[in-house]
Amino acid sequence: MKGRLRSSKEDSEEERHGSVLLPRPDVSPFRQVARRILTAFLVLCATVFLVWLDRDGYNDNADGHMSFLDCVYYTTVTLSTTGYGDIAPASDSARLVNTLLITPLRVLFLIILIGTTLEALTDRTRQQWRLSRWRSALRDHTVVVGFGTKGRSATQTLLSTGLGRNQIVVIDPHQQVVKAANSEGFAGIEGDGTRSEVLVRAEVQRAKQIVIAPQRDDTSVLVTLTARQLNPRIKIVAAVREEENAPLLRQSGADSVITSASAAGRLLGLAMLSPYASTVMEDLIQQGTGLDLKERPVTKAEAGRSPRDCDDLVVSVIRGHRILAYDAPDAATLQLMDRLVVIRRSTPAPLTDGNERPGAPLRSPRGE
Repeated sequence: MKGRLRSSKEDSEEERHGSVLLPRPDVSPFRQVARRILTAFLVLCATVFLVWLDRDGYNDNADGHMSFLDCVYYTTVTLSTTGYGDIAPASDSARLVNTLLITPLRVLFLIILIGTTLEALTDRTRQQWRLSRWRSALRDHTVVVGFGTKGRSATQTLLSTGLGRNQIVVIDPHQQVVKAANSEGFAGIEGDGTRSEVLVRAEVQRAKQIVIAPQRDDTSVLVTLTARQLNPRIKIVAAVREEENAPLLRQSGADSVITSASAAGRLLGLAMLSPYASTVMEDLIQQGTGLDLKERPVTKAEAGRSPRDCDDLVVSVIRGHRILAYDAPDAATLQLMDRLVVIRRSTPAPLTDGNERPGAPLRSPRGE
């Protein structure tokens, strides 16, 4: 045979990979079951108490006398809707209590008993509804492929700038990693980020940016190619281990490439030569810790002026696709379409309404 029958286990494995996990309240199953058992027991006790109070109004076909055990027995068969008929309410008061009180308690008891079954049956439907609502509301979000050390650090940096957890989607091939991301409040997808169907589940086609930080450089290249194909306008920031693979990643469509091994090595070398300078560099790349490295547009008031005249400490001027030093002749006069890389004091995260709080400027001594 050219093909073979797929087992149910293989089908379930394929269905599990690429599935979206949305953050949900973490409630212990034991607590849920214990709570329902306690509620059912309280309903049972309340019904026994009602029957015992009006025990003379019941007719027992066995001996004509209602003992406490008979009350418990009648309550059990009544709440479970078994109804053998050997004990029945005979007086008007007993029948009235059964109609107005015991019948609602019977309904409540049945709801509690079958609640777990109903929850299991409706959980998939509820999850699909939440997933549909999540997809319809997801726009201009950030996708993080690989939730290891690099991915977690990138996510924490994004959060420090004011990006909400509901605007970050994590993709990782390991189930435990996805669950860990889910427990932190992120939507997680277990699957291979190189596969287009997995990226589509993360709504890459509607995402604003994607952070690619897997364990292997070849995986970074494949994810970059796939993401660029699905969304030509997405901003792609990718990490590689070896510097020789960086040009290949740029050719694949990455906007920015970070070489983790080289960057760490340069920081180590700087720490050997100048420990304080390395501390400042580490502070700059950690958002919200003293000094922040920011990129911002040139304001109308700054257009036509020199970078030295800006309130912020200008490091570089971005003109088109060129990065100019602040003292370069081409950057002597700022243009309105330029962007500036500046150093600012750390400020609180941006407002949730999208208005950015201005950072505290560092006055450049070059402008004095």
